[in-house]
Amino acid sequence: MRENRIWNPDTVSGPFGTYSLCCDVPAGARLLSVAGQVGVMPDGTLADGVEAQSEWALRNIVAILEANDMQPSNLIKLGIFLLDSAHLPTYRSARQKVLGDIQPPGTLLVVAGLADPSWLVEVEAYAAKV
Repeated sequence: MRENRIWNPDTVSGPFGTYSLCCDVPAGARLLSVAGQVGVMPDGTLADGVEAQSEWALRNIVAILEANDMQPSNLIKLGIFLLDSAHLPTYRSARQKVLGDIQPPGTLLVVAGLADPSWLVEVEAYAAKV
């Protein structure tokens, strides 16, 4: 069986950031949906600042992937929710630190608020593994 194919078709304009435009998941792959993760560390404390919260949200996703016998290369979609578009470079830095060159398709939204006013970023994820 083949692996997930993450790519950018040349029939449309390329991505505007560090993500890909599509992911083709092969038939029979096991799918995983990860609820939105925030910058809360394993001990339950909230990380300080948007960079640390972004890093921990992504680290939580990696931990959930690992608990499901998956890894970041199995990511097929990210949904990112930021409170301020000025936080985008900081989020991207944290993403590079945690995910490296992994660039699944993604949607980034700047929102008025999250469920807790102290949260600065939330990231949801989808993964697939053959």
